[in-house]
Amino acid sequence: ATEVVDFDKELRKLVADLTDTMQDAPGVGLAAPQLGVSLRVFTYWVEEELGHVVNPTLELSDDTELGEEGCLSLPGLSFDTPRSRSLIARGFNMHGEPIELVGADLMARCVQHETDHLDGIIFIDRLTPEERKEAMKQIRAALGDDAIIVSSHQSERGRGVQVTAAAENNGPTDEATDEALANTIHDDGLRGEDETASPEDDVLFQSLIYHDV
Repeated sequence: ATEVVDFDKELRKLVADLTDTMQDAPGVGLAAPQLGVSLRVFTYWVEEELGHVVNPTLELSDDTELGEEGCLSLPGLSFDTPRSRSLIARGFNMHGEPIELVGADLMARCVQHETDHLDGIIFIDRLTPEERKEAMKQIRAALGDDAIIVSSHQSERGRGVQVTAAAENNGPTDEATDEALANTIHDDGLRGEDETASPEDDVLFQSLIYHDV
């Protein structure tokens, strides 16, 4: 997602839409790319603390912990995911005023999770290849044969989007496909040194895998 430059009425409307969608779900966080908007904005709602961050930068602690993590992009699924235990997030509010958010435990996990979305990453990318393989099986089982599964792949633009869609269109997928997707999904190693992901790729990825949108 791209940096926000204009702190205007459209940005305030985006923050309001993100907040409403997050609370309606309900969820503890939501990033703009999940709604198809390629801007570096996310909202959070952690232990009754409601807020948002524009153009976040994170200072992460060295100590990490495993914790259960889910995502509105993958409804009903959760996996133990490694994260830094605490952080300081700096950025702006929707009016362009500088803000600083200090968080630990669930707040830190939420902020890292949502910032990952802004970088085109979903939380299962943080798992080991074997764990991702198991996650792909659970995703297919939960969402059904018509689930859209997206992985990154090499393309002329750097990182592209590959879609394995409904079984009636592409045929059934198997364990080998799960393993291939688990090993390639948003793997930065697939890009060459001079290649970068486009914001459009990241938005397309997260919009497609967002099952409810």
